[in-house]
Amino acid sequence: MMEYLAQILLLMGVTVIIVVAFHRFHIPSSLGYLLVGLALGPFTMGPVIVVPYMQTLAEFGIVFLLFTIGLNFSLPQIHALRHQVLGLGTAQVLFTTIVIGFVVWLAGFPPAAAFVVGAVFAQSSTSIIGKQLSEQGEENSRHGKLGIAMSVFQDVTAVPFIVVIPVLGVAAGADVLAGTLGWALAKAVAAFALVFFVGRWLLRPIFHFIASRRSAEIFTLTVLLVALLAAWTTSSLGLSLAFGAFLAGMMLGETEFRHQVESTIRPFRDVLLGLFFIGIGMLFDPFTLPQIWHYALLGAILLLTSKTLLVSFMVSKSGTDSLTAWRTGLLLAVGGEFGFALLAIALNASVIDVHLGQVALTSVLFSMFAGPFIIRYNRVIANFFVHEQLQPDYSPAHLMIDAGTAVHLHDHVIICGYGRIGQGVAHFLQEEKIPFIALDLNTSRVREAHKAGEPVYYGDAADPAILDNLGLTRARLIVISHDDVAAALKILDYLSGARPDLPVMVRTRDESRVQELKAAGALEVVPETLEAGLMIASQALLLLDIPQSRVMRRIQEQRSAKYSLMRELFPGDELSGQEESIVKNRLRSFVIPPTSRIIGLRIQELNLDEIMIVALVRSHKRMSSPSLETVLAAHDEIILYGTETGLQHAEHLILN
Repeated sequence: MMEYLAQILLLMGVTVIIVVAFHRFHIPSSLGYLLVGLALGPFTMGPVIVVPYMQTLAEFGIVFLLFTIGLNFSLPQIHALRHQVLGLGTAQVLFTTIVIGFVVWLAGFPPAAAFVVGAVFAQSSTSIIGKQLSEQGEENSRHGKLGIAMSVFQDVTAVPFIVVIPVLGVAAGADVLAGTLGWALAKAVAAFALVFFVGRWLLRPIFHFIASRRSAEIFTLTVLLVALLAAWTTSSLGLSLAFGAFLAGMMLGETEFRHQVESTIRPFRDVLLGLFFIGIGMLFDPFTLPQIWHYALLGAILLLTSKTLLVSFMVSKSGTDSLTAWRTGLLLAVGGEFGFALLAIALNASVIDVHLGQVALTSVLFSMFAGPFIIRYNRVIANFFVHEQLQPDYSPAHLMIDAGTAVHLHDHVIICGYGRIGQGVAHFLQEEKIPFIALDLNTSRVREAHKAGEPVYYGDAADPAILDNLGLTRARLIVISHDDVAAALKILDYLSGARPDLPVMVRTRDESRVQELKAAGALEVVPETLEAGLMIASQALLLLDIPQSRVMRRIQEQRSAKYSLMRELFPGDELSGQEESIVKNRLRSFVIPPTSRIIGLRIQELNLDEIMIVALVRSHKRMSSPSLETVLAAHDEIILYGTETGLQHAEHLILN
């Protein structure tokens, strides 16, 4: 290998220079690796890197990438995402593949090649989406969270493509293709069953034993062994290496070693994935650009428009408002790095020819270069298509806000967003007997809170008509507790004309947008953390003329009780990673059925260990912290607070 040392050093030197430059200008490093491959490839002037087995070694970048994806999409996590993200993510990839594949087939290409192009175009770049949203402060917005979740889930839906695409290169006739695909899928199921049962019975004990050795070296070797052994198993069955690694990652994702395994494998994954993208860059022939640029441009337009329309349509049909649906579609329009992986597999299997491969590769590159600009102006573009916010028709009528909902409220507080911070503020207001009304766009959370007797409704607070229906002219304070800065600015802009005298408090993720929000009219802007949530509640009480001594006493009580009021949440269908680490206990409400055996018992007779009864709702009247002597009756709604295990035990006791 000594004769190749100079080429390896040249490769590493050029890579470091280009990737550092791309980081400096906030450009995704994957595009930098592609540029390295282009510069040192066979189609450009200058040195050409020819190192034996480099391409083979680079393929393990995809192996380790799928391994880490599997870690983050274990079976319980996929089950938890079975509703919106699972359905939308699968449908988006499926229909994009079908629509684009059909168009390519109509252009005269073979069905197998058309299928590959559709699969390649269906992928989106998580790195470009995440980085651009982070720079814009939109990573925690509704469209940002949904777009990132769907783009990450695309990597999981790409696993079947990894199984199917190599088969397309060896099967000719339709009957042969069907038989070969059926056999490949049968082997995939067998591989899944093998890795599943072996992983369930062996991986956890093995890693417990390895971890007890307290050796980082042995742990790293074991992680590499498991990933490569699973890859070898599926390869021996005629499937791809990456598929086995993905299955192994799924099994390890269910263990308590997931985070350490991911940290251990990351350096190998990043370096080898960089080599993979360099190899992809070497496939690009810039001298063919004059002949194919118009086809590539049409391909990029087809990619961007079809994905935008399909995603927007599906998201809106799921019950999301039109503006958020269009903004999500624009985020996912950009092509993705994983499409390059599928393209490389198809080229190696001779499913598509080099000419079509160049067109597809260039089309994805064009879309990736356009992606940051589309994401940056996603709201402007979406507003062009959406002239009026429509309420989703799937929400129950009693959860919707209307002109008569807040007619009885005076000197009340309007809470925009009923997540962790909003619920914490509401609990403090309840303690002080101050009326409030809250809005949220999470129907599951709204439904749970509404059943518990809390004045929480479904609606977008950025809609002026909805704000007016909240009794805006009679309100004393508005607390914007969600972290969608764009929506907060829209609310502040409307309030500056409708109620310039109304004090507004805003929660934001960090300090980067504080001055902008204050300039827009916010009286107080508090960055996020548990302490920040506590401060929002304390400032709200002070603005409502609660004596400072009482406020300070409550704040001290909360610090002593480890922020209990700030932790009592109705989380909804999903939690962000940060919320999951904070919310160990949670609220849950149960209606006592007429057949329950606890009817007629006093609360103290329930013997609910480590479970606290926060409130009881009877005949639409809420009793906070009911007496232990309270006798339970049929149709009572009881709100419990405790661990997930304790709540499951309570559910069994109450409902059975």
